Amino acid sequence: MRLNPRQLPQSLNKGLAPIYIVSGDEPLLVQECCDSIRAAAKKQGFNERELLHAEHNFDWGQLLASAGSMSLFAEKKLIEVRLPNGKPGDKGSKALQEFAQIGGEDLVLLLVLPKVDRSQLNSKWMKTLEQRGALIQVWPVDANEMPRWIHQRLRAEGLDAEPEAIQILAERVEGNLLAASQEIEKLKLLSSDNLITAATMNDAVASSARYDVFGLIDRALAGDAEAAVKTLHGLRAEGVEAPVVLWALAREIRSLLEIGEKLDQGQPINRLVRIQKRQPLVQTALSRLSRRQLEALLLRARAVDNAIKGGRELNPWTGLLELSLNLSGKRSL
Repeated sequence: MRLNPRQLPQSLNKGLAPIYIVSGDEPLLVQECCDSIRAAAKKQGFNERELLHAEHNFDWGQLLASAGSMSLFAEKKLIEVRLPNGKPGDKGSKALQEFAQIGGEDLVLLLVLPKVDRSQLNSKWMKTLEQRGALIQVWPVDANEMPRWIHQRLRAEGLDAEPEAIQILAERVEGNLLAASQEIEKLKLLSSDNLITAATMNDAVASSARYDVFGLIDRALAGDAEAAVKTLHGLRAEGVEAPVVLWALAREIRSLLEIGEKLDQGQPINRLVRIQKRQPLVQTALSRLSRRQLEALLLRARAVDNAIKGGRELNPWTGLLELSLNLSGKRSL
């Protein structure tokens, strides 16, 4: 069964499926889908939750072992598996298909993946899981849809806004839904009559901040480590949340990997990077960062994400500093 994120709440109200696959590269929407599934599971008595990070060299036997072990204090269990590269390999494929045969009313699997391509959708393991459960594909909100998305989000929070105000916010966040959501949370505190005017929006979110995440990215791509670090410290001082900074850094790292691969295939930079002034920045970054380094940075970004979500192995802002320095060419990974 395939659902879009808007259909998920109604489906959850009808009952839990034994398997949920949430796929996409839009962090906020993926997170909200997962939160909805976790909340519905808890409401139905799934008080035990186990989180597995299926990264390189992951032992897929842990999944089946987890399915076979239940806490003495919980009769129902949610197993959440995060698969950052979206490809379980032969062992993972087999384990997931085996799980699909044993999952029942007291066991739910939540599998979280990045955006999947056609070959993954047509794979045997994916089809097996989809037959037993639900696949929720999360798609980015493009620039043309962004104002409508912001307006819907405002209405859901009991607010309304002038069209000009909505456009100001759409231009400010440049497609970052997490940043837009956080700005709307701030607007709830600023609004006295639930109507956001253009003036209020300008005061709250227009380009008044001395530092922004896109400036951080450009300075890092240019190899200006000192300016990148200064910008990162400025973002923290101005109260920008760590997930917003991580979103921008991780998105740029993934983009560099994709662009580098297509450049090697002979595609021209002007087709891969539409904004002309960013083309030399991307080329400069790719000239000093190998694919192996970028992949290492992406793995580190996942560690930072885990730290933001409560992991104690790393301070999130220390991890963001490390990512910024390495992206600027100061290699430590």
